Amino acid sequence: MYYVVTGAAGFVGSNIVKALNERGIDQIIAVDNLTRADKFCNLVDCEIADYIDKDEFLAIVDGGELDGAVEAIFHEGACSDTMETDGRYMMANNYQYSVTLLEACLREQVPFLYASSASVYGGGALFSEERAHESPLNVYGYSKFLFDQIVRRHLRDASSPVVGFRYFNVYGPRESHKARMASVAFHHFNQYRADGKVRLFEGYGGYAHGEQRRDFVFVGDVVKTNLHFLDSGASGIFNLGTGRAQSFNELAAATVNACRVGEDKPALTLEQLVAEGLIEYIPFPDALKGKYQSFTQADLTRLRGAGYGEAFRSVEEGVAEYVQWLAKQP
Repeated sequence: MYYVVTGAAGFVGSNIVKALNERGIDQIIAVDNLTRADKFCNLVDCEIADYIDKDEFLAIVDGGELDGAVEAIFHEGACSDTMETDGRYMMANNYQYSVTLLEACLREQVPFLYASSASVYGGGALFSEERAHESPLNVYGYSKFLFDQIVRRHLRDASSPVVGFRYFNVYGPRESHKARMASVAFHHFNQYRADGKVRLFEGYGGYAHGEQRRDFVFVGDVVKTNLHFLDSGASGIFNLGTGRAQSFNELAAATVNACRVGEDKPALTLEQLVAEGLIEYIPFPDALKGKYQSFTQADLTRLRGAGYGEAFRSVEEGVAEYVQWLAKQP
């Protein structure tokens, strides 16, 4: 029996593959689109049974060739570019692809765990898993939102586990291929390495400089949650964040100070970092106005109610671990 991971060469997908390996599981079918070939690096230290291109995999699923051979599917494959304007591509890649896999899993009674997104909440201030709070700001968010609605209809009579995770701002190892769509922590690390300083947006939407807040969640915690629900067999759509919003100022300070530790330099306060020019503020981009979530914070009530009790790393804890990992990369 095989575990299937779509988006396996991507950020969360490759971390799930690695975590399955750490459980002693190597009968893994890795599914992805390697048009951007450099993503293969995320799988070099992983053990898999086979790699299948996304389009070929969909044909195999439609043909029933994997019927009876799959233990579970982790569906992490998607276009995650929130600035993508080709709606037809986004809906085909994120929505229809997901519907096809969901139907196959329900037919074969195979557990289906998939990546949704906190982008479904748009610019709202409430982040609980209810239709009333969902109002995406872009077609990426809409593609995730619409699939969640399909899942909700099937949850009533699903004969196998179906679990959707609304990822908040995930950061951590194996995301460098995402380029401009990589996490803020990744960009801060590279800005500091290249320029000796980190850049943040000036105030916008009622927030002071760098005080826009997000729920930043470490990828290791995301993977741990996925595996917990694989084991538990519970179903539902759940927020996956820390439950605590932290500012971009806090994230930048954590990144710079983690880098300074590697340089045998003392940690500094935010005020000191700004005064010394290690953090600077730049104008808020016009292209993001009206399309930007200035605040996100996962309501974990349903996640905790479903039996997940593990703690999540704070920005300070997760970024320190991530910077150590980044510093070791070529």
